Amino acid sequence: MFKKILIANRGEIACRVIKTARLMGIKTVAVFSDADREAMHVEMADEAVHIGPAAAAQSYLVIDKIVEAATRTGAEAVHPGYGFLSEREAFPVALAKAGIVFIGPNPKAIAAMGDKIESKKAANAAKVSTVPGYLGEIADIAQAAKIADEIGYPVMIKASAGGGGKGMRIAYSRAEVADGYTSSRSEAKASFGDDRVFIEKFIVNPRHIEIQVLGDKHGNVIHLGERECSIQRRNQKVIEEAPSPLLDEKTRAAMGAQAVALAKAVGYDSAGTVEFVAGQDRSFFFLEMNTRLQVEHPVTELITGIDLVEQMIRVAAGEPLRIKQADVKLKGWAVESRIYAEDPYRNFLPSIGRLVKYRPPREGVANGITVRNDTGVGEGGEISLFYDPMIAKLVTHAGTRLAAIDAQAEALDAFCIEGIQHNIPFLTSLMQHPRWRMGKISTGFIKEEFPDGFQPRPAVGAELELLAGVAASIDHLNNNRRRDITGQMGGPNVRFAARRVVHLAGRALAMDVAGHIGHPTYVTLLDAKGTLGRSLEIVSAWWPGEPVWTGTINGQPAAIQVRNVLNGFDLAYRGIQARAHVFTEREAALAALMPAKVAADMSKFLLCPMPGLVKAIHVKAGQDVKAGDNLAVVEAMKMENILRAERDGRVSSVKAKEGDSLAVDAVILEFA
Repeated sequence: MFKKILIANRGEIACRVIKTARLMGIKTVAVFSDADREAMHVEMADEAVHIGPAAAAQSYLVIDKIVEAATRTGAEAVHPGYGFLSEREAFPVALAKAGIVFIGPNPKAIAAMGDKIESKKAANAAKVSTVPGYLGEIADIAQAAKIADEIGYPVMIKASAGGGGKGMRIAYSRAEVADGYTSSRSEAKASFGDDRVFIEKFIVNPRHIEIQVLGDKHGNVIHLGERECSIQRRNQKVIEEAPSPLLDEKTRAAMGAQAVALAKAVGYDSAGTVEFVAGQDRSFFFLEMNTRLQVEHPVTELITGIDLVEQMIRVAAGEPLRIKQADVKLKGWAVESRIYAEDPYRNFLPSIGRLVKYRPPREGVANGITVRNDTGVGEGGEISLFYDPMIAKLVTHAGTRLAAIDAQAEALDAFCIEGIQHNIPFLTSLMQHPRWRMGKISTGFIKEEFPDGFQPRPAVGAELELLAGVAASIDHLNNNRRRDITGQMGGPNVRFAARRVVHLAGRALAMDVAGHIGHPTYVTLLDAKGTLGRSLEIVSAWWPGEPVWTGTINGQPAAIQVRNVLNGFDLAYRGIQARAHVFTEREAALAALMPAKVAADMSKFLLCPMPGLVKAIHVKAGQDVKAGDNLAVVEAMKMENILRAERDGRVSSVKAKEGDSLAVDAVILEFA
């Protein structure tokens, strides 16, 4: 077994590999760019080597720098993680020349399956069902449009060397093929150093299901069941689960058999994933093979009990698989949420900045529920514009699908992040969505269910009363604490009115509150006539200043995000974002007389929706534009975002130019 390995990656996957290496008694070497000097993976590893500037093309993607770092530190093997060099055939070849083992598949398997075009050809040869498409290299936009016309719309334009949703576009017309072809090639070049793309038929209302395979250097290959990854936005996975709610045992066995046959056909000898697009009728077609560890591998680990990183290391060291296909048993259900630095209220555009607060939920196993958080950041860390915006992967496992979903919802509620925008509000809301909970999903789920963008769930009914009661309880405990502090609010002998009025979601709820820190708080809601109504017994060890309130409400557990505002609190719970103002009766009467604040009109400006680099400006001052016209392209987190006109108008001035680095809400154009 190896004594020391280098991880040629960063962030959560580097930390994930280090954790398993530690358990195996293997020392680790991290590599880092200028942007990652203080990163968690650098701190966790036994050694760390600086490899260059922040841009991945000058650091994490430079093979010679990785090989030199491994040689200098005496690392016997290199784990590539995912992304970066993980699917570059030249990387294991260069390592082998230096006498270093690649913890991944052999170069021939990468060449056959890592390239999306070649993998289609190999799948056809192995008699694996594939999606209709054009597998040759496409020379220009005209050829792309001709191919798309012949296949029939909609089509998918995909980077040949792609992965992670980069370099991928759906086109429903010739015009969209032109835009998609250009953007796909540009993203592919920036992310993978390879701008080749191919086109295939896009299956309407599809599901994305993948099979985890594991092979060794002795000809043994098994599969570890499937993962469903249909909840996507911009063709990038957001929620994954294992197993899939679509498959039955017969379909699972058929997909697994095809995946294993394909892996054996190319001599696959590591962990890899065979991806399929599936119809709602359980028909399925091969999409591609990812010749690396997948981002979503934790859900497979939790339902099988198999550490995939450990297996990769053992296989790379020459050990035969000790696991037979008959040994693989799928137990329970696992759900994974990808927590991204992005703004769900601005169409999931990337966000960057410092993690002022980062408090993940408690990990471990309790009452049959497992909570796991794979991350590469900590409080005070920075989310950079140079890399993928994923902050963490939150995974829950339980006996049933709904139990795993409910555990995920509770864990998300307890996950506190401040300082940047993030997608937890969307994820918590999704966990309550009826269609998701029923498993009736497709890759178009987000677009179909949130056609006008994401907005928080409204606070209504019992949930509104719950949040109002917690707000009143927190306010009451804050006041008690002030009274107990000498000299504040007249001291402990001063009596205060127990009645409060909570303004929340357009309603004013009157209630009586009683209790003290360390003891249950009792909130009794009043009806319109002032008659006592529903009572809430609120039990919590929460202390003023903590960002997450946890406790029970009438015996039911709850976790609620709490942030102080003037005369109240911002609350977040199960996808609900609400501001609660807590008043005395006199304060409530006066608050009702205050005029509403009117927001400034910004409709005449095109604002930069995220921090990013201006790649192109398509208009000039004095130019007339129509709704839908391309105005500008802004690149952030390796993704290109086309900004289009929302309505007809005339550009009066252009405030930015190509190459500018803009902050969020910076003005790009002004309209007449």
